[in-house]
Amino acid sequence: MSVHNYQGKRYQKGKSELRFDALTMEEPLQIDVNGKPFTLTMRTPGDDRALVRGLLHSEGVIKSPEFNPELIFVNENKEGILTQIALEIPTKELGDGYSNSRNLLSVASCGICGKTSLEEIGFMDACLDSKEKFDLELLEPAFLQMQNVQDAFRKSGGSHAAAAFDWDGVLLCYAEDIGRHNAVDKIIGKLILEEKYKKAALLTVSGRISYEIVVKSFKGRVPILAAVSAPSSLAVDYAKELGLTLFAFCRGDRATCYAHPERINENRSLNNQVS
Repeated sequence: MSVHNYQGKRYQKGKSELRFDALTMEEPLQIDVNGKPFTLTMRTPGDDRALVRGLLHSEGVIKSPEFNPELIFVNENKEGILTQIALEIPTKELGDGYSNSRNLLSVASCGICGKTSLEEIGFMDACLDSKEKFDLELLEPAFLQMQNVQDAFRKSGGSHAAAAFDWDGVLLCYAEDIGRHNAVDKIIGKLILEEKYKKAALLTVSGRISYEIVVKSFKGRVPILAAVSAPSSLAVDYAKELGLTLFAFCRGDRATCYAHPERINENRSLNNQVS
C-alpha cells in the first residue's frame, strides 16, 4: 500500500466541499547493521529490500554490488507496515560509509545531507568512461514508459518516480516513493538484486536533479541521467567531473543536455547547453 485516503475540505470560487484525497504514505524505517542502529529513513512503504540495499550501496556501507546480505524483518506496526530491518555485514565487506556513519536521519526530501565535497562521499571507482552510444530517439519513449507505471502518482499526485533502461531503451525496473532520493535508491537496489547492474544505461527521474542524485547514478554506474525538471548548478558540475551524461527539462520531444553529450547519438535536434 503506497497511499492512504484522507478527508479534506476544498475551497474554490467561494464554495467548499468535503472530499477524500489519496495521499502518498511516508513512514519511518529503522535500519540496523551488525546489531546496532545505523540510520532511520522516511520512505513510502514498498520495495523495502531494494531501498535498503540501494541506500547502503549509495552510502558506501557495502563495498561490492556482488555481496547481498540477508535482510531480516524485525518489527512491523499495527497496520503491518515494516518499521525495522536488520542485516549482518562481515568486516571485509564493509565500506568507509559504515565507519564514517553519522547515524543520519535520511528524510525523504534530503538524500546525502551534510556531505559537501567529493572526498566526503567516498567514490568506489574512477569516472564513468563507457564508450557506448545512446540513441536520442529513445529518450522520450523512456519517459512515457516511466509515466505509465506511476500508479501512486496517479492516485495521489504526491510521489516521485525513477526508472532504469538498457542501451536499447528497454525498461529494466522502476520505483516510486515520496522522496526523489528514495526512488533512486530503490532503482539501484533493484538493479543489484535482479542482477541487472551492468545493463543499465539510462536513469530517468520525475523531479529535479540535485548533486545527490548525480552521485547515486554515478555510484550505480548508470552513465546517463535524465529528469523532467531542472538540475542544480552543483549537479551539472558533478556530472561533468564524474563523466555522467546529464539531461534536464525532458518534456515531450524537448531535452537539454548539460554534460557529456558525446555519449549520445543525435538523430534529431537537441538543445545542447554544455560548456
